[in-house]
Amino acid sequence: MTRTPRRGAYGVKGAPYAFLVPATVLFLLFFALPIGYALHLSFRRTEVKGLGLGKGAREEVWAGLANYTDALLDAELLRGALRILGYGAIVVPVMLGLALLFALLLDTERVRLRGFTRLAIFLPYAIPGVIAALMWGFLYLPDVSPFLYVLDAVGLPRPDLLDGGPLYFSLANIAVWGGTGFNMIVIYTSLRAIPAEIFEAARLDGCSQLQIALRIKIPMVAPSLILTFFFSIIATLQVFSEPTTLRPLTNSLSTTWSPLMKVYQDAFVDNDIHAAAAQAVLIALATLALSFGFLKAANSRTKQGDSR
Repeated sequence: MTRTPRRGAYGVKGAPYAFLVPATVLFLLFFALPIGYALHLSFRRTEVKGLGLGKGAREEVWAGLANYTDALLDAELLRGALRILGYGAIVVPVMLGLALLFALLLDTERVRLRGFTRLAIFLPYAIPGVIAALMWGFLYLPDVSPFLYVLDAVGLPRPDLLDGGPLYFSLANIAVWGGTGFNMIVIYTSLRAIPAEIFEAARLDGCSQLQIALRIKIPMVAPSLILTFFFSIIATLQVFSEPTTLRPLTNSLSTTWSPLMKVYQDAFVDNDIHAAAAQAVLIALATLALSFGFLKAANSRTKQGDSR
């Protein structure tokens, strides 16, 4: 009688770690290593000797916190941050409000073509941001826009959508058009996970669809709303492709309109990679601080609600 050799205890215990190796390697190569290199560059600066010509004329030396001090005192970076705050004040509430509204409408029993409607709302999210910005830029240009042509035909004034205050709404419209579908899917999935018995009991008690939505559905999908708000904050602080794509169409968009555009300008146009690294680290820290503060506030509010 032959016996099957027993598998070593070390092999059994080490199997989960072997499955983690590919993900760990990718994480280190494409996430941890770039972050570490950016931190390294942010504490350095290039020292130029003489005319900066010849071998050894440029030397990378330790700069300490000088790059961070310069970034915090950079007026253009601060102006870009203020622009992003105004942009986010439009994008986040409108996008999440539409996502919640669409999710609630799709969750009703009388809706028709639910699958097609859900796909139609989500489809703009699948379009790359650069392509979406090009499409909307075509619709914003006064000479080629069919919408502005219709306004001319009916005798209404044509607004300049790429200048002044309307520029913020034009950029926000691109983000809302592209991001509403993703947030709607997140909220709608949470709505579908609510037990149907809760809605049946509410209907037996005489609640209307509006009362069910306001008093049951919205409070029960609050975690999903927090999650989508969290993602929206991160996406707002990292806006780059939309203003960069629309910049050739208008003089109102500078090369440093958003903080990430300022980082790109310093790194790849002005060739100041060290200052750009410090600015990128500050943007990452600001994103982390805002996200952590919001999550902490949301968790404390949830605990207060549970204690009641």
